[in-house]
Amino acid sequence: MIYNSFEDTGLSRVLKFLKAHDTEYLSGQDLSDVLHISRVAVWKHIKKIQALGYTVESKQKEGYKLTKKSDLLLPWEVISELGTKTFGQQAYYYDSVESTQNEALKIANKSNDEGIIVIAEKQTGGKGRSGRKWISPKGGIWFSIILHPKFDISNITLFPIASSLALSIAIEKTCKISTELKWPNDLTIKGKKLAGMLVDASFESNKIENLVLGVGINFKINSKEIEKVLKKTPNFYGVASLSEQKNKIESIKLIQSFLLELENIYEELNNNQTKKIISKWTERSSTIGKKIEVDTHQGKVKGEAVKIDEDGGLIVKDKEKNKKIFAGDIIHLTK
Repeated sequence: MIYNSFEDTGLSRVLKFLKAHDTEYLSGQDLSDVLHISRVAVWKHIKKIQALGYTVESKQKEGYKLTKKSDLLLPWEVISELGTKTFGQQAYYYDSVESTQNEALKIANKSNDEGIIVIAEKQTGGKGRSGRKWISPKGGIWFSIILHPKFDISNITLFPIASSLALSIAIEKTCKISTELKWPNDLTIKGKKLAGMLVDASFESNKIENLVLGVGINFKINSKEIEKVLKKTPNFYGVASLSEQKNKIESIKLIQSFLLELENIYEELNNNQTKKIISKWTERSSTIGKKIEVDTHQGKVKGEAVKIDEDGGLIVKDKEKNKKIFAGDIIHLTK
């Protein structure tokens, strides 16, 4: 099942009309007359709308009334009251897909539109960093965003850091929950992983042709069940879920807030305001100032995480020497 935010379908027209008249009952005949579709088509669309999680009451001789919106991240709900200029204004929704990242990469090769978002209720082959599988059951927030950056290619390693900062700010604003940022792009609660990010980029003539940001948020998932699956994997450090916090959370509000914060930070990157981004990220970091061990392609590096450099690299003080690391898995050491 695939939906998008820009096609004018019978379902979208019925739903829009029900929303516009949610204080009254609308007869099947009225809907048929106004929308120029048959009463049978109206009934079929109502059934699909209910299957998408909306509550539509029906009364004999009175008709239909929308009484509750869906909790799903449906494309028309995402763009409704969205405060961004471009990010998320075009949206695709899949009930199930192998990977939103794969779908977004296909779209990115065909479209130059900025900020297209691809959302899935669940992923069967979710992708994590370094080719790892990301477990993505129903209840999580799984999506990818397509961008065509103006910033210099040297800032691409800073982009995941900027994106994780945007998500941390959005969670704080909408959920009233504080998260910590673990280099390079993980969000944690009490040391356990809440969200992660993945970036795929295409280059042409030393410029970024397109960039696809994949985001996975453990929203309403069973963290203990996922921990059972992952506990024996390398560098595992636990799973956190937003639903296990005390605050009431709306997934639509969270994703809308993130898109706005990301758009703002993206503009800062385009204007080369890297110091501002790094400063804000450092304030929320669980990595800087800690004794760490980093597993890199060149081997393990152990030392103190000193700072994030202007290009997003992590500066680690190993004995008396500083080393810059751009990629690797971090373990926070207790001693």
